[in-house]
Amino acid sequence: MIRVIVLGMGMVASHYVVGLEKIRRNEVKPYGVPLARFKLPYRIEDVNIVGVYDVDKSKVNKTVYEVALKLIGDQLTIPTTLKDIVVRRGIHLGSLIGLPFSAKGIEDEVSVKEAIEMLVDEWKTLKPDIIVNVITTEYGRAFEDTNALHEAIEANDKSLLTASHAYAYAAAMYSKEVKPVAFINVIPTPLANDKAVIELFKECHGLILGDDGATGATPLTADLLEHLAERNRKVKYIVQFNIGGNTDFLALTVPERNLMKEETKSTIVRDILGYEAPHFIKPTGYLEPIGDKKYVAMHIEYYTFNNMSDEIFISARINDSPALAGLLVDLARLGKIALDNGFTGTVYEINAFYMKKPGPPGSKSISRILAFNNLINWLKQLNAIEY
Repeated sequence: MIRVIVLGMGMVASHYVVGLEKIRRNEVKPYGVPLARFKLPYRIEDVNIVGVYDVDKSKVNKTVYEVALKLIGDQLTIPTTLKDIVVRRGIHLGSLIGLPFSAKGIEDEVSVKEAIEMLVDEWKTLKPDIIVNVITTEYGRAFEDTNALHEAIEANDKSLLTASHAYAYAAAMYSKEVKPVAFINVIPTPLANDKAVIELFKECHGLILGDDGATGATPLTADLLEHLAERNRKVKYIVQFNIGGNTDFLALTVPERNLMKEETKSTIVRDILGYEAPHFIKPTGYLEPIGDKKYVAMHIEYYTFNNMSDEIFISARINDSPALAGLLVDLARLGKIALDNGFTGTVYEINAFYMKKPGPPGSKSISRILAFNNLINWLKQLNAIEY
């Protein structure tokens, strides 16, 4: 069994926990789980949610069933087994500031260091193997130096720390004191792209995977750019944008948060093409009636033989949260496989396929077609996959 803690009980987490239960009960097929058609050492049914955390006062102390029913109950039936899991209070550090939610974190009553210690004590009872970070997009920067991260924790410097940093630090301490754990970061905060965090997890024999799960337009853009690059077509410009109506798009109306997402989305251009084609690649708007089914638009113009100009237009509607939830099913299993095989720090082969900005720092974004083949080869080398 793989024991999973989820940080952030929003739309993604709701689809994740509900989907896992429905697959376990054979009520749905595992569509949207990339490795579902392969045999891995762990089945999807082996993934079990043992704890959930949030800071939204309307969610804390409610059951996962109650929260999921409110968020996605109009679309799906919610398994009553989720009544057994209660949402615990987590760390806030301003992650919901500027949004229309009333929030309270553990660190509002104690220091960040003490809040981290409290989490580690709780996790000693929950015994997680995997910790998944799906909190709302926040603004954060890399520490680069492990000592700087330690000092920020010791000094209770809330101006430098984000909720993701505190959670990751707690995961590293748990790895050191109890057993190695994999921390999966699918929001833009640079953790797997921070030398300080990677080194911390290496020291504690844990694993950090990230950053920013790639679910919709970005992986599609990456594959199209690879297609053009392989055929030596010169890209003139790229336009790609998303508009959505869920909480994460609402958070992106705050400029600093939007910048974090923009940075992880736009790294693919130079990495794949080898040159900096003019581009506009960013989440650009929030429109509440659209809901979770975001609108995606893309326009790429490029030169082909004889300098003739061709164009690609794409218009799509994509269910945002289920797309990411499906990736989390794989990531929990891959994180455990990596731990079982002694990996520490981070694993590029996993990050390159599932993340918009794959760690470690300096790693290239590549097309998801190439990344998928690399991932399969990595699993083959570990004797961890069967067709």
